[in-house]
Amino acid sequence: MIYPKNNKLISGFFHRYIGYIIGKNFRAFNFNTIEVDAGKSILLLANHFSWWDGFLLYWLNNLLFQKKFHVMVLEDTVKKVFFLKYLGAYSVLKNSRSMIESLNFTAELLNNPQNLVLVFPQAKLYSNFTNDIHFEGGLTKIIKQAAGKFQYVFANTFIENFEHKKPTVNVYVQNYVEDINNLDELKQAFQQHYRSAKAQQTQIVI
Repeated sequence: MIYPKNNKLISGFFHRYIGYIIGKNFRAFNFNTIEVDAGKSILLLANHFSWWDGFLLYWLNNLLFQKKFHVMVLEDTVKKVFFLKYLGAYSVLKNSRSMIESLNFTAELLNNPQNLVLVFPQAKLYSNFTNDIHFEGGLTKIIKQAAGKFQYVFANTFIENFEHKKPTVNVYVQNYVEDINNLDELKQAFQQHYRSAKAQQTQIVI
């Protein structure tokens, strides 16, 4: 497993770089604001459709939650993009012994209220406008180990150009406060938010 690394110089440079490339490539970055419990960490669950996803949600955290950012990333990706580990990325290797280590580390992070952990439950890329969100089973272990220490936040992102050369990012965010006892309930709750966000997005008329 590859763990996050601390280096203020490298992380500071790429923090500014992410802000720069988002500002350069997108016309606007829109999101709704929500209230969160400062005494709990955040498990941020999000749809996964593009190369941009981790960077966009990193920037969402910077603007909205302002917690210490972490994201679970496939091991091959962390190896290829060296600076990700300096921005809170850590690796997971599916169907391996080290996957348990990654899940345990996620639960440990969620024990600290200063942390935010981003997880893409789909585990691979799907269309931005898919109808259903697939959930991998590893979340079950995280939920049980860190129960009561974190809050769920759902984020579903949609990108469209409409009449502009540059696309606009719309992130629909929801703080889910009801008790969740198993993965099926979590998937159902996330799916409901995804469909609501998608409906809002498709109702935009220019």
